[in-house]
Order: sequence, then C-alpha cells, then structure tokens
Amino acid sequence: MTRMTAMLRLPDVAVARWLVGLLCVASAACSSSTPVAPPISMNAIAERYVKLVLALGQHDAAYVDAFYGPAEWKAAAEKDKRSLPDIDRDAEALITELTAATVTAVVVRSRPDDDTDGAANREGELLRLRQEYLTKQLGALRARVRMLSGEKLRFDDESKALYDTVAPTHPESYFVGALDEMAKQLPAGRGELIDRYDAFKKDFIIPKDRLSKVFDLAIAECRRRTMAHTSLPEGESFTVEFVTNKSWSGYNWYQGNYRSLIQVNTDLPIYIDRAVDLACHEGYPGHHVYNALLEKSLVKDRGWVEMTVYPLFSPQSLIAEGSANYGIEVAFPGDERVQFEREVLFPAAGIDPTRAADYYAVMALAEKLSYAGNEAARRYLNGDIDRAAAADWLTRFALMAKPRAEQRVRFMDDYRSYVINYNLGKDLVRRYVEGFVVRAGEPVSARWNVFVELLSSPRLPSGLQ
Repeated sequence: MTRMTAMLRLPDVAVARWLVGLLCVASAACSSSTPVAPPISMNAIAERYVKLVLALGQHDAAYVDAFYGPAEWKAAAEKDKRSLPDIDRDAEALITELTAATVTAVVVRSRPDDDTDGAANREGELLRLRQEYLTKQLGALRARVRMLSGEKLRFDDESKALYDTVAPTHPESYFVGALDEMAKQLPAGRGELIDRYDAFKKDFIIPKDRLSKVFDLAIAECRRRTMAHTSLPEGESFTVEFVTNKSWSGYNWYQGNYRSLIQVNTDLPIYIDRAVDLACHEGYPGHHVYNALLEKSLVKDRGWVEMTVYPLFSPQSLIAEGSANYGIEVAFPGDERVQFEREVLFPAAGIDPTRAADYYAVMALAEKLSYAGNEAARRYLNGDIDRAAAADWLTRFALMAKPRAEQRVRFMDDYRSYVINYNLGKDLVRRYVEGFVVRAGEPVSARWNVFVELLSSPRLPSGLQ
C-alpha cells in the first residue's frame, strides 16, 4: 500500500530543545549567549487541564462524567470553587502554552492496523494527537464556560464549539421517503403511521420479569465477540442496574480500575433490539471497553493523567458515543445479529423467533429516521419551535410515541446539541474505520484492529473526517 507522509508536531519540546542545544555547541553560527527557553512539560499541562475540568464541574453537575485521578484534586476543586472567569483565563493560557509547545518533524504513516511503521511511529502520532486533544478539549471547556455564563449559542455553533463538528441539516422531505418505505413495510392497519408502528412494536417488548435474563445473555455474547478480537485489561467488569425517572435510556458511569456501573432506564417499554444495543453501546465493545482501553493504554502505560477525567460536553463525547453505536455493527456484522437474537434472545424474552427478520427489516427503516432527532433539537434549541412542537416533530418524523418523544425533549433540555454524537458520531466512526478495511477479501479482524486502535487513542472528531 502507498505510504502517506504526514507532518508530525511533537507536543513536548524538551527533546527538540536539547537537540537544538547540541547543534548550537557544534556550530559557530550559534552564540554561546543564545537564550534557551525552559522545556514545557506536557504532563504538567495535562494536570492543570484536569484541575480546570474539575473546577468547572463545580458549576455544572453534569460536566464531569467520570474522574478516577487523585482524590485530593477533586477535594481541592470542591473547596476552592473557582469562578468562571478564573477558569476561562487559565484555560486560555493553557491553550497558548500548548500552541507554543510544538515542533515539526516528519514521520511515515500508512494505516492504523499496519505494524510495518513501527512502534516509534505510532508513539509519535500519539504525541501529536495528545497535543491536539488537549487543545480542543480546552477550547470546548471555554465554550462551556461561556454557556454557563449566559451566552446563548445556536445549535450548530454550539456543536462545533463543544464537539468539534457540525451535523448536516435535513429538510422534512429528507425523511418522507423513509416514512413511505416504512408504510409499505408495516402490516396494514388503521390510524396514522405512528399508530401502526406502535402496534407492530408491541409484540416485541421484553417483559419486565425477563429483562435481567435477556440482558445477561446479550452482555455475555457481546463480551464473547469482543474478547475474540481484543485483549481487555485483567479484572475489567461492570455492574448493571435497572433505574427509573431518567431522561436517557441507558448510561455508563465509568469508575476507574477497569470497572463501570451501567444503568438501564425502565420508565418506558424496552423492546428486544435494545438488549443488544445497550449491551454493546454501554458495555462491549462500547463505553466500558473504550474507557478501559484508554485507562490501560494512556493512563497506566503512559501516565497521561488527562484521560482520568471525562468532561461530558467535549469532543471526546462524539468519539465515545459514535464508537459505541458503531461497535454494534463491529460486534455483529451482516446477518449475525438477527441470527443470534432469533436463536437466543427472542426465546428468552418469550417473543416469537420467526418474526426476527421482519422486526429488523422495520428497524433498518427506522434507522434512516435517526437524523430527525437532530432537526427537532436544532429547531427547538434555536427557538424556532417550542417543546410541544419539538415532541410533535419527533412523533411525525422519528416515529416516536408521545411519551418517548417527550422524554427525548427532556434530554434536549438537559444535554442540548449532544444529540448529534449518536448518529453523526456513528457515521464518522464508520467512515473512518471502514475507509481502511473496505477492500475485497479484507478479514473481519482488520475492522476490529482499526476500531480498537481508535478506542485506545485520543483521536478527535475532526481527525475522522
């Protein structure tokens, strides 16, 4: 394969300045009085970044999604309660330092799953990604400070500032074709399309007394498939809890030391597809694996303390949510999901397994409507429609029943433009991964190799495009 030459900017200039010093000694062109700036420590910058994230968390309860660094840093943030202007000023200063802490070098780069480049090349790219990651994360932190200070950002401006990308805009006509296909696919019935859709799905609800069993089976299979292609840290595990009164359907609370708490919301009926969806998305190879691999590869092996904190409203979330959604396809390529569910999950849930193919044919059409949620959020958060109209939009164009649509609007109230991370994130991760493995005859393992490398690195949304 043709190799691509990339310019690598090494974020830690200590080595570069040492080399410059040696060259000055050997060259008459360098004066003995030439000043040499002190080296900038990326680890010191990373520590200050973490403390700023924790400080901002004192103003925004949802901001710090996970932290497993030194407990005294969190205690200090709670005690000091730094002001928003102070946090913003220090974040700006850190960005300036990061920009100054760059030198240029040349490396050779081919593809993420190719070992021929060598360990030095991979480490070099990680250093470049580290500098970019910290810069973008700090930029997002400053945007969140502005929002908490009262600044109103339009949907696309907010998503760009927080998540390093902007979702495409779709008119109503974009969704009409998918809705027409859905009308043809669903059994004939009375009422609006949403009524027919709800009537069809009622046969695929997991009974509450079977939820635990079905989820256990789904998790076991997702883990088995992930472990066949990935070496996870020893001792990794998670606990599942069923909860209520949440604006989300599932959540992974990463706790460090390769452990997670996964909560599943049972406010609304849980359909059979959500078992694998949540088992993969929240667990294997989704959020739990993502966080565990980052902890192992970057925190334990390299001492990158910045990865011990996860600010929710940041570019990292698009990678997290996008990889968690795409991970379902990685774990269950082609028809393997339908086969597994027909043979295992449908019987466990007491659902007719002969209807598995029909159910997933309808779900594939529903997937085409996923961007309708973005449009509802964009219009609602821009002030073009009110919350009732946003729920109506979701019912009409995303085929969400009224209770589910209302829950989704509550999610928009809480998390705003975060909604783009699920669908756009999935599409960006898919294009990135499959851009390396679409060649005919490429083994399944190649997709896993690229996917796992993505999960183990501080790559940004703009780096996927």
